Amino acid sequence: MHIFLLLQEFFHDIKTHRTRAFLTTIAITWGIIAVTLLMAFGQGLSFRMREGLLNAGDRIIRVYSGQTTKHYEGLPVGRRILLREEDCAILENNIPQVTVAVPGFGRHVRLRNGDKISSTYMEGVYPEFEFLRRTYPAAGGRFLNNLDLEERRRVVFLGGEIAKELFNHAKPVGDMVDIDGVPFQIVGTMPKKMQTSMNNGPDDYRAIIPFTTFQTIYGDKYLDELIVKPAKASDGQVVEQEIRRVLGRKYQFDPTDERATPMWNFIKQEQTTSKIFTGVNIFLGVMGSMTLIIAGIGVANIMYVVAKERTREIGIKRAVGAKRRVIIFQFIFESLLISFIGGSLGLLISLGLIRLIWMIPISEGATEYLARPLLSQNIVTLSITILTLIGLLAGLFPARKAANVEPVDALRYE
Repeated sequence: MHIFLLLQEFFHDIKTHRTRAFLTTIAITWGIIAVTLLMAFGQGLSFRMREGLLNAGDRIIRVYSGQTTKHYEGLPVGRRILLREEDCAILENNIPQVTVAVPGFGRHVRLRNGDKISSTYMEGVYPEFEFLRRTYPAAGGRFLNNLDLEERRRVVFLGGEIAKELFNHAKPVGDMVDIDGVPFQIVGTMPKKMQTSMNNGPDDYRAIIPFTTFQTIYGDKYLDELIVKPAKASDGQVVEQEIRRVLGRKYQFDPTDERATPMWNFIKQEQTTSKIFTGVNIFLGVMGSMTLIIAGIGVANIMYVVAKERTREIGIKRAVGAKRRVIIFQFIFESLLISFIGGSLGLLISLGLIRLIWMIPISEGATEYLARPLLSQNIVTLSITILTLIGLLAGLFPARKAANVEPVDALRYE
């Protein structure tokens, strides 16, 4: 049957039963809005939790000094394993999957600017720390560089929040600040960043100085942590095992003794978080789909009513030679058209609501994660797929019933 004739009959039926067509379309529209918004909020929350984790450690493994809990080659339990700076080169040279390994010191310090005092956790790091921990500088400043490291410069990079506490103006780059009584020049500050994992407070309140400067001032010999970056995220588990194997050989401890060198594997944590939110998104999608399925049942009921009302018309078409597949196609076509009109309207409304939500200013806290829905291509594809299935199923069963009516019986129908 020509598409033009199908459309003509469809719009004629809509004009005849405006209220019925309107309510059916609204049901589909509401179902699509429910599916889309629920999954968009789930997607937005998942994305921000993942970004918050990566802002604390961009697919890195943090290795700490520990204490043995297993006997090894006659050596006793309880030996301290204290990491050193040279361990970084050992790991880089012996583990092919490692791209970079850098040392780190840390301690709580007091910062002073005139009569303003603030306490925070300060770290002594290598320049690679900027990318490993996403401590990118705000415009007008910079992070620590290799020259700072080589010359043991007294320069500091501050988190944005602690910089605000110490200085009235927004950009203290070039100003001096005392750290435990030693003057440091501020070379950069970090803009606000979302962070869901942390140790010793968020990076927004962090003070960061060159590794060599930290060592010179405080005389620390053993590392507080060692940061390792695998070449690929898929190598995370292998790298973790290899770190214990290599360090176990140097410090003589059992490679299976996890307490000897405790690790914080951000790759593993990201994978776990991803699985959790995949489950959450599936749940939200199913909940939203239930609303759409109910709307689909409404479409099916409408198509049954239409089939009954047009029994005589169907009989005439069959009597003049129309085949069953033509009748079936006609009803499926109308069902799909109703579904896609309602679905398109629902997607447009959802997109408008999401954009409106993004325009609303939000305060920091839980709303920062919940009030930023994301409408991804996957969500749109899933919505269209569900719409298509509902349209097919809602039209198929009434269509088969209509097509199976005998022409003689249909012509006698009043």
